[in-house]
Amino acid sequence: MMKLLVIGGGGREHALAWKLLQSPRVFKVFVAPGNAGTALEDGLENLPITAIPDLAEFARKEGISYTVVGPEVPLAAGIVDTFRAAGLKIFGPTRKAAQLEASKDFSKAFMQRHGIPTAAYVTFSDPVEAHRHLEQKGAPIVIKADGLAAGKGVVVALTLAEAHAAVDAMLVVNQMGDAGARVVIEEYLEGEEASFIVMADGHHVLPLATSQDHKRLQDGDQGPNTGGMGAYSPAPVISPALHARIMREVIQPVMSGMEQEGECYSGFLYAGLMIAKDGAIRVLEFNCRMGDPETEPIMLRLKSDLLTLVEHAVNGTLNQVEAEWDRRAALGVVMAAHGYPGTPRQGDVINGLPKTTLTSAAPEDIHVFHAATRLGGKDGKEIVTAGGRVLCVTALGDNIKIAQRRAYEIAGQIHFDDCQMRYDIGHRAINQRRK
Repeated sequence: MMKLLVIGGGGREHALAWKLLQSPRVFKVFVAPGNAGTALEDGLENLPITAIPDLAEFARKEGISYTVVGPEVPLAAGIVDTFRAAGLKIFGPTRKAAQLEASKDFSKAFMQRHGIPTAAYVTFSDPVEAHRHLEQKGAPIVIKADGLAAGKGVVVALTLAEAHAAVDAMLVVNQMGDAGARVVIEEYLEGEEASFIVMADGHHVLPLATSQDHKRLQDGDQGPNTGGMGAYSPAPVISPALHARIMREVIQPVMSGMEQEGECYSGFLYAGLMIAKDGAIRVLEFNCRMGDPETEPIMLRLKSDLLTLVEHAVNGTLNQVEAEWDRRAALGVVMAAHGYPGTPRQGDVINGLPKTTLTSAAPEDIHVFHAATRLGGKDGKEIVTAGGRVLCVTALGDNIKIAQRRAYEIAGQIHFDDCQMRYDIGHRAINQRRK
């Protein structure tokens, strides 16, 4: 029986750990640092360690069979390089490969070098030049912090005033810290967004189920951009023909391009795509990890043993395995804290969580995945908010509409003060089905 380690503490990591634990060959999954959900779930154990050398030493001493990395920060810091140097099996890209996400400028230049379709762009570190460029181009336009900004470094400016304010926030006020020391300004693309995620072993890729998330804070895709307020799988916008084109025009060029540049890509690879009305594909961004909240509905639909897929990915044999999916749709609704996506209030007590979702005996078609939660309150045993996106309430259904209804039924029973939640997650798929 194996012991595994999942790095991270959000909803994505809760979902990955929950799915890995379902393997009959897994005895325990450690989650570092984890959250209240992973603390309370049978078979999962939180590990209060974040330093990379300490994590590697723990994996060595504890006899961890495989480590799976959830978030982008440890990848950009070289956790995979450290573990591999110590002879430890870990699933994720190296520090060099993770630049695809860690630097927007690197990513855009890589796409240009390898003919991957994306929006036209210019990179600036001088605010005067950036403002001059905005005046020349006009709005709408997109401003992105070059570095990692926890999903909040993108401003879709519909007016020039918004665009100038975004540049000032990043380059003058330094609101994003080092992440915003350079900005990428790119053309505004219209269409429908989709998330296309694969597992890669350096040479082969295994596509995961398609998904679509909702970036804007409020119903009707209004309000500021967030890390994601909900997601569903599958994404009807990605037809079988479009799926084949994405593999051919986006994913394979990344793999061959990385290999040409001396860094074979292994790990999860997430392509955020814009699908135009005429079917044209453009890459909005690459992430070197699973998306969040897309991971939650994708894991709920995955019928295959995730450990088996990870083993093949680490051993370079992904071409020998296929993933099996539940024919049903899955939908996840994010419940966010007051103040998100700005400075979220922490410490609000969460009530009404379904008891069954805190044990492995939970019904397989509904699960509440924890993101920014911790144990606290008066006796230290209450579940309280600990960040922006607090929970992802996820459900399966025979179609998106049924999955949506079931997820909102559960979400309606959960309460914490001033909770923010969208009530139209899945609207694009439902409207498309009606048409």
